Amino acid sequence: MELRPELTGDALTRLRRAQGQLAGVIEAMEEGGDCAQVLTQLAAVSRALDRAGFKIVASGMRYCGQARENGDEPEMTEQELERLFLSLA
Repeated sequence: MELRPELTGDALTRLRRAQGQLAGVIEAMEEGGDCAQVLTQLAAVSRALDRAGFKIVASGMRYCGQARENGDEPEMTEQELERLFLSLA
């Protein structure tokens, strides 16, 4: 399944946010920042990545449903999308 911008816009927003948070984590570690703050930010990065993945899977599932409604066969089934995402988690 191709990742087209109209399917992944929200996920891209979340990934960019995670990218900024991760840069902050790296900077804090390089500067000897507070351990609790670094871990809190790292947990936020992890959640943002999970949410981006969920958005991509949800968009893919909507795409599969729409394809079937239009009489087409989607490139991946909803089960394949779910299995792929969960196998990588």
